[in-house]
Amino acid sequence: MKHLLSTEDLSLTDAVRILDTAEEMAAVGEREVKKLPALRGRTVVNLFFEDSTRTRISFEAAAKRLSADVINFAAKGSSVSKGESLKDTAQTLEAMSADAVVIRHWASGAPARLAASGWIDAAVINAGDGTHEHPTQALLDAFTLRRHVCALAGRSSTGEDLRGLRIVIVGDVLHSRVARSNLWLLNTLGAEVTLVAPPTLFPVGIQAWPCKVSFDLDEALADNPHAIMMLRVQGERMNAAFFPSAREYSRTWGFDDDRLAALEATAGKDTIIMHPGPMNRGLEISSAAADSPRSTILAQVRNGVSVRMAALYLLLSGEDTATTTPAQEATV
Repeated sequence: MKHLLSTEDLSLTDAVRILDTAEEMAAVGEREVKKLPALRGRTVVNLFFEDSTRTRISFEAAAKRLSADVINFAAKGSSVSKGESLKDTAQTLEAMSADAVVIRHWASGAPARLAASGWIDAAVINAGDGTHEHPTQALLDAFTLRRHVCALAGRSSTGEDLRGLRIVIVGDVLHSRVARSNLWLLNTLGAEVTLVAPPTLFPVGIQAWPCKVSFDLDEALADNPHAIMMLRVQGERMNAAFFPSAREYSRTWGFDDDRLAALEATAGKDTIIMHPGPMNRGLEISSAAADSPRSTILAQVRNGVSVRMAALYLLLSGEDTATTTPAQEATV
């Protein structure tokens, strides 16, 4: 695996390998000294053309815990704001001997273009491109799901897929790279996915996607899914009125207090509530739901560091991954 650009490209073997490696990285995070020497001497560049808090900080923490040198590059305040092209920026990073570039870009396909261009000889990780994909978010969501389900069953999550799980993804599917990445990955891992949204927030061609499609959230919840993933309403990407009002959206497609109470009454203790963040509290999710014991939102943030450590480790440690595990690296 040279790059991590899309979950659609991941085989079941690759996906489980990343999740299993993340388990080892999570164990490192529980130690007093949360650091491995695995990427000492390597340089990771966070190249962010869009604003980000969780993803950028998570990748920075992941790289530093692997002892890599980290360069944070934000488009605002850089030569990009003066008109510098992606090619020129990439060649500047190549001159700095970057080993990995973590890129978030407003244009769908920009990370793939960077990886295929020959402008830079570095591993490229897609940290979100337009409305296309966000693979590490999907991987951390799958990691969170797998840990939860295996903990309930009293077994280790290592080597497990998500076969037999029912996942409901709700909200702004049209603009959501998180929904797309999760759909491909969850399908690869064997889960059954139902997408729920207003008709105006589904993309053209949704019928060809490997999932069920519903306009009725309550109907989807009646099936007692293992997880409910709420998506942020991305107002910054909307140039038209996709629903009449915030109140109507919240009442019809938001996970509000009434739906939380109904879930408590019917689904037992097993269904979890997920959200990739940042949240619009009171719109797609109520504060009671976001802060309830069912919520895994903070666990997702925590698990993101482990998953991104795993991705960087597998991409940059080369042939050593065949014979050396992260746990063994800790003894170096």
